[in-house]
Amino acid sequence: MTEEKARKRSIRKRMSKTGESYTAARHHVVKSEGKPSPRLDVDLGKSDESIKRGSGKSWDEWFGILDFWGATKRTHSEIARHVHEEHDVSGWWAQTVTVGYERGRGMRRVNENSSGLYVSVSKTLPVGVEELFEEFTDSRKRNRWLEPGTLRSRTSQPGKSARFDFGDDQSRVHAYFASKGKRKATVVIQHERLSDQGTVEERRSFWKERLSRLAARLES
Repeated sequence: MTEEKARKRSIRKRMSKTGESYTAARHHVVKSEGKPSPRLDVDLGKSDESIKRGSGKSWDEWFGILDFWGATKRTHSEIARHVHEEHDVSGWWAQTVTVGYERGRGMRRVNENSSGLYVSVSKTLPVGVEELFEEFTDSRKRNRWLEPGTLRSRTSQPGKSARFDFGDDQSRVHAYFASKGKRKATVVIQHERLSDQGTVEERRSFWKERLSRLAARLES
């Protein structure tokens, strides 16, 4: 029996015994053999070049670091905090690394995080980061480009991030801000706790249109 056939038999045996998915069972079987588990061939969210530019390390490096740390047994929040605090990676990029790692290890689907389904939309705008932050957190300014009552503030970190309840459903919106220069900044909208894939696409279109509306206002 070849090594691969023997491994598949062990995987099926573990699945039958534990009720785990094929991906989870395979991870444990390969790990027990003392070999690193190869990551799944899925979209990690960012290219290798992009993740290295934003976080300082390539995907191969992150998978090695997080595997060694035991990230497959950790929660999303624990992984993101570890990347942020122990490897000095900014909050948004720490989240990006975490989501990509979880996808590659079969711990989540695309557009899924610990809170359920989500969608991310980003845009670079012609204002400083503090001014852009105020466009979201100052209700008078926000109401000029977003329907009043759409967002209800929860918490914020000046110039860095803001969290909101959305409309009258149970979803939440996180806005992450990053400076791109004196008169340029980027906002990343992450809309979480969405009910289904159809809602994911609806919210994607919604935020693209609203951010375009904000850009037009700032450019006028």
